[in-house]
Amino acid sequence: MRKFKDRTYGFETQFDADTGLYIRSNVLNENGEDTGEEPFMAEMPHLLDIGIMGHCDHGGSGLCVQSGVQCYQDGWHKHEPNMSLLDYKAIIRQCEGHVCQIALGGRGDPDMHDDFEAILVSTREAGVVPNMTTSGLGLTSVKARLIAEYCGAAAVSWYRSEYTLKAIAALLDEGVHTNIHYVLSNQSLDEAIALIEQKRIPKGIGRIIFLLHKPVGLGRQDNVLDILNPKVRYFFGLFNDAENCRIAGFDSCCVPGLLNMAWKVHPASIEPCEGGRFSAYVTPDMQMLPCSFDQQQRWKVDLRRHTLLEAWNSKEFDEFRKIMRNSCPDCSLKGYCLGGCPVVPEIVLCGMIRGGKKIENTN
Repeated sequence: MRKFKDRTYGFETQFDADTGLYIRSNVLNENGEDTGEEPFMAEMPHLLDIGIMGHCDHGGSGLCVQSGVQCYQDGWHKHEPNMSLLDYKAIIRQCEGHVCQIALGGRGDPDMHDDFEAILVSTREAGVVPNMTTSGLGLTSVKARLIAEYCGAAAVSWYRSEYTLKAIAALLDEGVHTNIHYVLSNQSLDEAIALIEQKRIPKGIGRIIFLLHKPVGLGRQDNVLDILNPKVRYFFGLFNDAENCRIAGFDSCCVPGLLNMAWKVHPASIEPCEGGRFSAYVTPDMQMLPCSFDQQQRWKVDLRRHTLLEAWNSKEFDEFRKIMRNSCPDCSLKGYCLGGCPVVPEIVLCGMIRGGKKIENTN
């Protein structure tokens, strides 16, 4: 178990590289006593999402579109260079002693990067745990073994195809802790309900993680969930059943939906948006952003001109954090939600924001 002491914001973190267990204390006073106050941010990101892929090797075939997933990185149209190994190592050197985990991603499957093995090795050498998400189409047994050796966990995007199931099986055969990443949208909502109600999760999977659809990149506005939709309320209400919570997880974008509709889930077990607070994203061309969904790069800082620490403490990142600090000042759930998404507020599943009134629980 690795221990981190945040001297700037006065809290402690413990991270188990083998199990992925991540524990963060409340803010401590000068005597080391618990104040009961949760830290708003860390002095350096604990999770860094690094977009090593500048293009999607499968983009020309439109795999995401065929599967019903509207890629927010728009890997179908955009074709830019992948991150160089030299640039990646420059980032990783700055992570040592601060960052717990690296999420490998970008505009394509990270296992398709020419320097995939070297990236994994250099990450572990810095004392940081790499994790990754893949469509699984190009996953080989050799790459599955590399993932097993170096990664803490892997996720397979739910592309509803034979190669999806083959990739899951290959990773599980190598003993990799494997999750499914499922994009939750109007188009996929009926299937999501059936998967949970009928417990149709492939055997051996850790959890199915629901990622909220955003109208970014190829993502269409008409696919955005609306809290006023009874079917949306029914889906989130399924997680008032503890058994369903054991097979599923959610990205932080779903937090307002859980708070408003899965009312039996304890709010303290839910983590609101970590963007610019405990996590950040780096593009293939070395632009650091509070969140990967900022595809317009409104809050970017160039890592070729600034260090990771300078970017983290920049005025751009501070402006991003101000949105969360100042959101919904009169809401009793503000501490658990922070106002939802600062990048695309139209996805926030809150009746006070969408529809102008509080949505009462009917579960």
